[in-house]
Amino acid sequence: MEHSERPTTDPATTAGAAHSLAELDDRVTGCRACPRLVAWRESVAADPRAAFRGQDYWARPVPGFGDPRAAVAVVGLAPAAHGANRTGRMFTGDRSGDFLFAALHRTGYADSPTSTDRDDGTTLTGIRLTAPVRCAPPQNRPTPAERARCAPYLARELELLAPTLRVVVTLGAIGWNATLSFLATSGRAVPRPRPPFAHGAELFLPRDTGRPPLTVLGCYHVSPHNTFTGRLTEEMLDDVLRRAGEVAATGG
Repeated sequence: MEHSERPTTDPATTAGAAHSLAELDDRVTGCRACPRLVAWRESVAADPRAAFRGQDYWARPVPGFGDPRAAVAVVGLAPAAHGANRTGRMFTGDRSGDFLFAALHRTGYADSPTSTDRDDGTTLTGIRLTAPVRCAPPQNRPTPAERARCAPYLARELELLAPTLRVVVTLGAIGWNATLSFLATSGRAVPRPRPPFAHGAELFLPRDTGRPPLTVLGCYHVSPHNTFTGRLTEEMLDDVLRRAGEVAATGG
């Protein structure tokens, strides 16, 4: 069983030892800490969908992507099996990514409305995309143990972004809760009980010793379930991203 297998990597150790985002990204891509996720991501690559046969799948943990001096971070859930697990870039190669990148382009963060591959030349300005789980999980459902094991990577990423980071946009409840857990652990004055996730939720954390103010914004996830049903529209996502830009520009 996954829970009884001994991890082959310790994210808490490897993440904490990273002194830059580039070093952290390198450590993320070499992680094999969760046997169930390692087996799944590699089995997907070995038997891809017909539309992707012949393509060389990334089939490794996916690092964050974007501006290393970002004022805004977007925190999702996990790579998609035939999306980022295939392309090697967060929110790239699937419908969720298509929806997000189009919005990033409309709101001025991306130089292209599409992102198809980690080598397509797309660049982001002022924003970085990341997730609390770095491997594609079966049925898009990482276990609580897998989320906890992977958490140090997001924590260290947000620490390294801290000098410029002013806003975290969380896509869905898992991103919201993972972000608030890190902030509380790092000593930020997160309210207790913690505010629940909601689309449009906004939590302002004031400046503390050595750290600038930070605002956490809630947004429905860009999953096809939400976008196809109209639960999350283009206008709703654009509003959140524009709000993030406003807060980042004014410092809250």
